[in-house]
Amino acid sequence: MCGFISIFGPDGTDVIQDVLAGLISIQHRGQDAAGVVTYNGKFEAKKGLGLVREVFAEKHLTRLRGSLAVGHVRYPTVGAGEDTDVQPFWHDFPTGVAMAHNGNITNFQEMKESYFKARQIPITTNCDLEAVLDVFVLELIKRKRKSTDGVSVDDIRAAVQEVFTYVKGAYSVVGIIAGEGMYAFRDPFGIKPIIVGRKVLPQGIQYAVASESVVLDVSGYEVIRDLEAGEALWIGKDREVHTIQLGSSPHRPCVFEYVYFARPDSTLDEVSVYKARLRLGQRLAESWRETGVEADVVIPVPESSRTAAQAMAEELDLPYREAFVKNRYVGRTFIMPSEEERRNSVRQKLNPIRMEFEGKRVLIVDDSIVRGNTSRQIVDIARQMGAAKVYLASYSAPLVYPCPYGIDMSTRREFIARGRTNEEIAKELGADYLLYQATEDMVDAVRWQQRPEVEFCTACFTGSYPTGDVTETMLSDIEEERLAARKIFS
Repeated sequence: MCGFISIFGPDGTDVIQDVLAGLISIQHRGQDAAGVVTYNGKFEAKKGLGLVREVFAEKHLTRLRGSLAVGHVRYPTVGAGEDTDVQPFWHDFPTGVAMAHNGNITNFQEMKESYFKARQIPITTNCDLEAVLDVFVLELIKRKRKSTDGVSVDDIRAAVQEVFTYVKGAYSVVGIIAGEGMYAFRDPFGIKPIIVGRKVLPQGIQYAVASESVVLDVSGYEVIRDLEAGEALWIGKDREVHTIQLGSSPHRPCVFEYVYFARPDSTLDEVSVYKARLRLGQRLAESWRETGVEADVVIPVPESSRTAAQAMAEELDLPYREAFVKNRYVGRTFIMPSEEERRNSVRQKLNPIRMEFEGKRVLIVDDSIVRGNTSRQIVDIARQMGAAKVYLASYSAPLVYPCPYGIDMSTRREFIARGRTNEEIAKELGADYLLYQATEDMVDAVRWQQRPEVEFCTACFTGSYPTGDVTETMLSDIEEERLAARKIFS
């Protein structure tokens, strides 16, 4: 999981302030690293490990000039998070291209051994973006050898088609071409989100492409629309927005974006994340009512579960209480790279209010339960605070299958729900009762109202991989790579 923004402003403008504001608004999508590449006659870059506010200082703004820019925040799903893997990446010669992406290339290892070896192209990083960039640039170079004109819509069409032909997986991509314009594209199944916006300045129209609509909101952009599955975008020197539909596969956006990743104030593919979480809480309340288990209070695990927990409490006519106080300076535990970091950060991150637990049957609502470490510690905290009973409810279904599409759920042995009943999981976590949302209820709660033809990628819940090319060997390779990376962090 990562976040990006790319901007193309009017000539003579500097877009760096909007880029940094956008990256801060999607810091939740990646806390490992941040980077920006701008173009003002030449590429300028600033990248580093850490949060946006740690990587960038006032002194960098005078150098990062220009009306073309691309920025990125990273959580490593491929590689161990070395500084050489920090995005964006770029090529200066013979065609100046900068690029960033969100997602995961499922055949990255295979491409190293086949596509790149056959062309004698060295892969110099552990980041799979390098594969996308090199394939894209190679096709542009091939076409530019036959023409002295600038980059055209047909050039972008050919380059993106080449990526779709060789690069498999789930990916949304943004980037800039030196002195020419801005491009973007979404994988043939549309698994990862990407949205386009514009705002009118005195000097002309400024365009932006980002991972979530909140990026556009914070800087005053009007949303144009999301890119469709298999669609590319090109805005060149003529400032016209050109869209190119290259894919015909069914649209399969990731349902977990609505459950956990995206900010509640974002809209993805025309669906409000906030409204989706309200419906998730309402559906979970219906299921809870059927259990016959009595609770005294509903407590969310901050922050992503607040909306659903509040909706659940209202449906059940129970008090809603913010009984965990979150330290906002501790990052999201799910996306921390090492297991030890995740375990140690939970107690530092969440501090309980004793009076809301003592003597009560508490119903604690969370967005999901992956490895169980956070849930186990939360149950322990509730017990220490004197809770009479501790119940857990997850407004997502049980996570039991690895995700090869850019989420750190690649190691099957870590899923606490895999091969266990709800009763066994509850015992493992120390809870008195555990309820998961049913997969069909989760999907129905988030489902497009206006676009019934759009389904979701639910691979991590069902094991049904929409790209159709995920094999046991591929899953094993990704699992081994993730385990090796974690050893480096530990």
